[in-house]
Amino acid sequence: MRKTDRKTENLVIRALTEACEIALERFDGFRWLTHFVDYQRFPASLTIVCVYDTNAQLAHTDREAMCELIKAELAAVGIPIKDIRRQVRFDTEENCRDENHGKWRERFRDGHGALHDVSVSLTDP
Repeated sequence: MRKTDRKTENLVIRALTEACEIALERFDGFRWLTHFVDYQRFPASLTIVCVYDTNAQLAHTDREAMCELIKAELAAVGIPIKDIRRQVRFDTEENCRDENHGKWRERFRDGHGALHDVSVSLTDP
């Protein structure tokens, strides 16, 4: 990773950490988020995955508001995103438990909710 990529990664992490903290307070069932990015194609390659506890909670969440929150936090650190809805995915702990035995790394590697062939910034909860 180039020095400029590391700086951008730190900005992305700062923005998404803030978005996560706000989302934990604002969205029922929201648990955590992570991102995937290929810095050769940034910011178009940036994909954010928002994870909720259950499918029922995800079904009732305001996805548009979550996307706007993420977009605003990225813009606040100087990363404008044109159509954030194309870059935010949603998933649940319930789906990961049922389909991947709770193994998020396996789930992401298999392409559920995110892209293949990108660097991953992921901390298992």
